[in-house]
Formats: sequence, structure tokens, C-alpha cells
Amino acid sequence: MKVTAKMIDKDIRTNGVLARFFVGNLFTKTKVSLINKLTRPLAGLIFKDDSIDVTELWIPRDNQTKIRTLVLKPKNVKAPLPALVWFHGGGYGIGVPEMGISRFKDFIAKRDCIMIAPNYRLSVEAPYPAALNDCYETLLWTKNNASELGIKDNQIFIGGDSAGGGLTAAVALYARDKKEVNVAFQMPMYPMIDDRAITESDTNNNAPVWNSASNRYGWKLYLGNLYGTENVPAYAAPARAMDYKGLPPTATFVGDIEPFRDETIQYVENLKKAGVKVDFMLCKGCYHAFDLCNPKAKVKIEALNFLTDKYAYAVDNYFAEQGKISFTTH
Repeated sequence: MKVTAKMIDKDIRTNGVLARFFVGNLFTKTKVSLINKLTRPLAGLIFKDDSIDVTELWIPRDNQTKIRTLVLKPKNVKAPLPALVWFHGGGYGIGVPEMGISRFKDFIAKRDCIMIAPNYRLSVEAPYPAALNDCYETLLWTKNNASELGIKDNQIFIGGDSAGGGLTAAVALYARDKKEVNVAFQMPMYPMIDDRAITESDTNNNAPVWNSASNRYGWKLYLGNLYGTENVPAYAAPARAMDYKGLPPTATFVGDIEPFRDETIQYVENLKKAGVKVDFMLCKGCYHAFDLCNPKAKVKIEALNFLTDKYAYAVDNYFAEQGKISFTTH
């Protein structure tokens, strides 16, 4: 899918053209190493806000190590509140949860909630299933400690962008099958969910920010020895799932010129066929992560409003009691 400048929405075109010219293929061995060096100083940096408390907690793993986790709570708000467990993006190989602070504030401003964001292991440290295990352990920890955290255990939501969207979809599948914690709502934004490169939108895609070449390298890092085989499980690449029944209500959006367009559309259709309630927005002329690269653009604001509106609806209407397998709508 060759993407020309004229195909890009005019409000985000300049940033897109500049990104493609100066950055080119974002995901290479050298650039991944450089980005991680630049973002690592953000880890552990507590952002001060007059309306939100931001703290760090450490969630134990089975191997005696711990997952560093950000917890954001609105000040002077009576608990309990819904929880939104958020998985950051970065092709599974880069990033820290602090990158999502502005997005966390958007959700809290729309409807009070407690945001929980794990610093999951990156593929450059450990391939699949390390990130999935960290994200699921964070979800399970949230449920098991809901009372102490001031969380409504029947309103535990999950979400993430890009690779974080892929982890959202994977964790939703894993949680459904493990039956240890029920998720009431999920937001897998432009999710990275298909390693096979079989869609039109992921065939020779040269769009800004994230293209087909970046995608190949990202999956190679994440899957390790599984890459290029037919042994990749759905918990690694949720587009490979065969059964979508029993997954939580979903909201997502994706740009129509980015590699993940077709796999996101197919994921949405699979959910609908399985009887899952889905709200979906296809953003015309938008490349990957356009909302992060163009904070004041009209298309970004429209996408943000779509997502936060669906999140607010979920807070008002979606519930999943722990210990049961059905969702309820009020």
C-alpha cells in the first residue's frame, strides 16, 4: 500500500511528511536502542498535577522480581472508582508508561477513574510472553487489590495504543480463558495484532511513523523464535484467534492509511460476529499514532472525543461482576 502525501489529511500532512523524511523507518536496531536511551530517563519521573496523585507501586512476579507500575488517582474524589489498566505502545520494543500521562489525564477529566499503567518488559529485554505476562499480572493484581486501591471490582477496564492495543486484545483473550478476572470494557487503539503481513494495508506500506518494514522488525523482536512460523499463539497475535465470544464491549479507532487498518477492521468484524458490542471509527487520511503526533489537529480531537465518549459510556453502563462470566449493561 503506497501512501502519497496527498492521501494524508491536510492538518497532519506536514508532520507526517517531516517524520517520513527525517525518521524514515522508525524501527531498526539502531533506532530502537537510541529511543530507549532517550525515554529511559522518563521512567520513575513522577509528574505533579494539582488534581491527580501519581505514585509508583511494585507488583511481584513469580520469579521474585517486580513490575514497576504507575497509579494515577484523582484528588478529593470519593472512592470506589472504575479502574483503567493501560498498556503503553512502542512496537513491543520501546517505551515507558510515563509516555501516556497526557492521555491518562484526558480519561480522568472525562470520568473519574484510577489509572494503572505497568512498565512491562520490552521485547529487547525478553520476547513473548514476557509483556503479556506482566500486563495480565497487573490486571489480576488490580482485581485482587481493588478494595485497597479504591476500585470498583465490577468495572475494571483495559486499554492501550499500538502494541499496547495488541496487548489489550491479548489480555482480554487471556483473561477470558483463565477465568480469574472479568474485564468490563476494552479499548485496543490501532492495535498491533497480526504478525503475518497478509493484509493489503500491511503490504509495502510506506506511511509515516510506522510502516511495513517497522512492523516486520517489531514482530521479529517480540516473537523471537516463533517469528515466521505457524506456531504463533493468539495470545501473541490476537488476529490469529478463532473464537471471539465472551470478550468485553470494545471501542477502537484506526487510521485508513496505516499498516494496522485492515487487521483492525477484521478484528472489529470478528467481535461483532461473536456478538460483542463494538464502537469503531475509521480515521480518513490518518497514519499510525496520528493523535500523538498532532495534538491540536481536528482529526486528533475527533478521535479523542470518540474514544473518551465511549469510555464515559462504559463508566455509566458496563459492568462485569467478578466470579461470573456475563457482562451487564445498566
